[in-house]
Amino acid sequence: MLPRNVKVLDQVRAEALRRDIPAADVERWLELARPSALLTQGGDGPVVGAIRGPLTLPADAKDPTYPLIATIDCAALPADVTDLPLPSDGRLLLFGWPEESGWGEVMYVPAGVAVEEREQYPPGFSPDDEECAEVYAEIPQGDLHLTVDISLPYVKTIPGLPWSPPLPGDPPFEELTEVWKEVLDKLPDGPFSYGGWTTPLLLGGYGTDCNGFNPAWLGANPSGRSGHEESDHGDWVVLAEFHGGRQGGASIHWVIQRADLKERRFNQASVLVYWNP
Repeated sequence: MLPRNVKVLDQVRAEALRRDIPAADVERWLELARPSALLTQGGDGPVVGAIRGPLTLPADAKDPTYPLIATIDCAALPADVTDLPLPSDGRLLLFGWPEESGWGEVMYVPAGVAVEEREQYPPGFSPDDEECAEVYAEIPQGDLHLTVDISLPYVKTIPGLPWSPPLPGDPPFEELTEVWKEVLDKLPDGPFSYGGWTTPLLLGGYGTDCNGFNPAWLGANPSGRSGHEESDHGDWVVLAEFHGGRQGGASIHWVIQRADLKERRFNQASVLVYWNP
């Protein structure tokens, strides 16, 4: 583990102990840490993708419904930067819209496949529209630089809800979540330290707060997902999370079952938008 991430976990440990959370519970919590990739338009890490930019797709690919948020060069990512079965090459395209009525999708273009340039703005999302232009202005185009990051879960347990976290043991998860949020908010190179003009993107890990819940567990919610039994939650993971520069805060979460990711069934991904005006 990189010294930067060891320091982050040490800060979590120190703050949790300061709050008199039992040391054994703290260590069990820290064992849940997962690697993740933090991509920002600032920083001096290697370039692994871009925000917005031209859209190129294979000739037989359907036109996306939502605007392109980011393109990820899978070959530029270190193999162990996440614990997800990401493609080793090709491009991962993330589409969405950071508004209350927003949605999104994921596409994957394998390396070596012939592509053609498409219209950058889907119908209904023209930059000539005043509201759309405001959103585009807050999501500036630019390269994405990699920071190898670490992630801990967000937990909000409500009895009876199907997405309550299936985590081992019974430590005070919600108290530890508050510790993690405090440390994360203060990180000088964390996802909330760059401001709206550097549009942080996260790959892998647990993601960040989505209306009080871990976004992967919300994706596992069977209500509204036809063909899923209540007990069939699968192994949902956060593929990516985007924090745009919308006033008040907005985030897009692309979540998918691990098996679908491994088999490149990106059409099975779910997209959640959390908008806090």
